[in-house]
Amino acid sequence: MASSVLFLITLTALSLLAAVSGGYVGPRVGGRTAVPDVRSNQEVQDLGRYSVEEYNRMQRWQRGGGGGRGGGDNGEIVFGEVVGAERQVVAGIKYYLKIEGMQRGARKVFESVVVVRPWVRSKELVTFGPSRGGDGGSSKSGLSGF
Repeated sequence: MASSVLFLITLTALSLLAAVSGGYVGPRVGGRTAVPDVRSNQEVQDLGRYSVEEYNRMQRWQRGGGGGRGGGDNGEIVFGEVVGAERQVVAGIKYYLKIEGMQRGARKVFESVVVVRPWVRSKELVTFGPSRGGDGGSSKSGLSGF
């Protein structure tokens, strides 16, 4: 009887110690996780295209043009492909994208943050701008600039 009580106390103490020590290294709630195979992930590619189109639309509106789709001749960006992506569960899913595109005839890399709320069928471009990473999307995660 005494040995089983001692065994249970030892087992409980070890379980508590393991839980408190932080030995678990799985994904954190709210932490970013890499999106695998972004080049073949249609949802991620669609979000990249949306980011570029929305950015171009906002730029046209600010210039007072408002017109149709751009062709890259007036500084608008032409979507190439998403080369890196991470996602984070927030009040929806926040995507951090690294996008290759063309602007004024030059290949450039841009970074975009998009929040998707599937239950209300909404997506919102939060930020869009030139990549700060300077690696042209060639790093392993493709997101060294974030």
